[in-house]
Amino acid sequence: MGAIFQSLGRTITAGVVLLVLIIVVVGATTGTWISLDHAWWAFFFRWLHVLSGVMWIGLLWYFNFVQTPSMPKIPDEQKPAVTKVIAPTALFWFRWAALSTVITGLILATMNGYLGVLFTFAPPFTAIAIGMWLGLIMAFNVWFIIWPNQKKVLGIVPVEAAAKAAAARLAGYASRLNTLLSIPMLYCMVAQQNNGLLPGG
Repeated sequence: MGAIFQSLGRTITAGVVLLVLIIVVVGATTGTWISLDHAWWAFFFRWLHVLSGVMWIGLLWYFNFVQTPSMPKIPDEQKPAVTKVIAPTALFWFRWAALSTVITGLILATMNGYLGVLFTFAPPFTAIAIGMWLGLIMAFNVWFIIWPNQKKVLGIVPVEAAAKAAAARLAGYASRLNTLLSIPMLYCMVAQQNNGLLPGG
């Protein structure tokens, strides 16, 4: 068991194996097996969308609730451990999780026939349309504001001290904007299936 938990790759593999075992056991005990039809594939992409979103928003909230408020408390000689090791890795997963969330969301919207509602906000898909636009704005911020500026802050792109400070401020504001937007975005995403914004959608 220890060997599984000593490697992230083995831990993820074990999680997938456990999921397959659960599916097989439930199918064997109930006699009801998964049918690989359109409905199941739509569910599968929703699951991938949620997995990606958990990674993305989890890291967004890590940056805003943990890393950024903690940096002033860390002695200067210890800060490189965060800026040179932890932050670049976290930002890697952060930006690719954002892209994965968008891609799986757009696939899901296409499969379920409401991609066009992005431009109309028509009921009964008003909630999901608002949620999608908030998510798209947030993903734009990640790739075109936060990441380019964080590269300057972390020294990946060399700049002078004044430009570095300005980049840190802009990346910080964009990250806080995403934190703000994540609250109504998540509400609208969940509201679509639970009548949390409009009756029947």
